[in-house]
Amino acid sequence: MAKSAKVTEHPAVWFQASACSGCVVAALNGVAPTIRDLIVDQIAPGHHVSLRFQPTVMAGSGELALQVLAATEQSKEGYLLVIDGALPVADGGLYGRAAAKGGKESTMHRRALELAEKATAIVAMGTCAAYGGMHAARPNPTGCVSVTDALAEAGISKPVVNVAGCPPHPDWFTGTVAHALLFGWPANGEVDAIGRPKRFFGKLIHDLCQRRGDFEAHKFAKAIGEPGCLYELGCKGPWTHADCPERQFNSGTNWCVKAGSPCHGCSEPFFPDVSSPIYRKIEFLELPRVALNADTGRLHAIMRPKPAEEK
Repeated sequence: MAKSAKVTEHPAVWFQASACSGCVVAALNGVAPTIRDLIVDQIAPGHHVSLRFQPTVMAGSGELALQVLAATEQSKEGYLLVIDGALPVADGGLYGRAAAKGGKESTMHRRALELAEKATAIVAMGTCAAYGGMHAARPNPTGCVSVTDALAEAGISKPVVNVAGCPPHPDWFTGTVAHALLFGWPANGEVDAIGRPKRFFGKLIHDLCQRRGDFEAHKFAKAIGEPGCLYELGCKGPWTHADCPERQFNSGTNWCVKAGSPCHGCSEPFFPDVSSPIYRKIEFLELPRVALNADTGRLHAIMRPKPAEEK
């Protein structure tokens, strides 16, 4: 009888902060690999992700679920931490609560940091976790910050990969995890300057877009639903990095521009504040660049296009 190959278990914890659950739903709708491949079968030969805690997916709830989380957190084997959603810090984190073991109440911010301290690596799932996103949009009354900002402020140094998008394509998440299990955590040359995997975010949507020919020929749509390039209607494709045109969503069926909508720039750190108004033309003054402030660890858009009305 043939001896079965050894399978390595990789514990994982998924913590949900200030979010809309869109990132979870996106991951659940993966096709190749599926969510079953990710948490039940081997996502890569000889590697199984043991998802210990994910409130939306797991059958257990309440104190039973929290006991599983506590046991994983206290284990010496380490775990991959996935965080989706921004972290509210205003007024001591009052606006985002999380349950702790024994029925005690904590804040999302505090619990995320506690989990991060014992994690081996972290995936910031979605633009809210990666850069603040919708929940940190002006005027940001709850003081939401990104995972990177929160870790820097707390002095916690952990490897972090930003799987951006609102929501991300499921392949971006499962592909990042599978690559890490097979080949190790992405090295510096495999992520861009703001922590995104280059295999998914290495090219501009504008360069991959099926309507690029219309742009070159100056054939611009004048209203939503018309043929032609959507730049005049506020498309952010010329300064948004992602492979949406090639990969497409819903089992490779469609994506924003193919469906007739301008790209919203949701995978960039200046979404939604800089990319708004969504359906208004952005003039090319400067292509956006992002820098990491060495003193605060925060990401800043130091160059950006300006809406036409600001000229």
